[in-house]
Amino acid sequence: MRAADSDREAVAEQLRVALGEGRLELHEYDERLQQVYLAKTYADLDGLLSDLPGTIPAAKAQLVPIGEKGEFVAPEADGRYPHATRRWLADTWDGYGLTVGIVVGIWAVICLMSQELIYFWPGWVAGPWGAVLIAITISGLVTGEPQKWAAKEARKRQAKAEKKARKKAQKESEDEDDD
Repeated sequence: MRAADSDREAVAEQLRVALGEGRLELHEYDERLQQVYLAKTYADLDGLLSDLPGTIPAAKAQLVPIGEKGEFVAPEADGRYPHATRRWLADTWDGYGLTVGIVVGIWAVICLMSQELIYFWPGWVAGPWGAVLIAITISGLVTGEPQKWAAKEARKRQAKAEKKARKKAQKESEDEDDD
């Protein structure tokens, strides 16, 4: 798969960190950096990181989780994330069902305890909130928000993975220093 400018920047940053840690000499860093900006595919980029510990291959850095099981999927060739709409809708409507269920349950318990059917006040929670969520959903689908959201989630996941890799590399270098 072809690499994007953001992929090249991520690899360049990992090389910069490796230089700062002393894993690369300046001339090696310069040579690899030139190759980074000439790279066309993920394979070209990953080859530049293969001998450096604590680095994340460019192809894996763009992976995004698509379900509760934690399976991953890369963006398609056109840069779109599969199942982004489904995941964005689930994220947008996440708390609505649970909250409405709780207030309806409270209303039902009150009705049972008073042994009469009282005014259905949960409608004041469910109605306005649902109307706002419907408006957000429609405007988001029209403006392509699911893909933007998926890309943002991918960037957050990549930053988190890079931070974890840096901590691991730092721990490894501290362990080597102790030996």
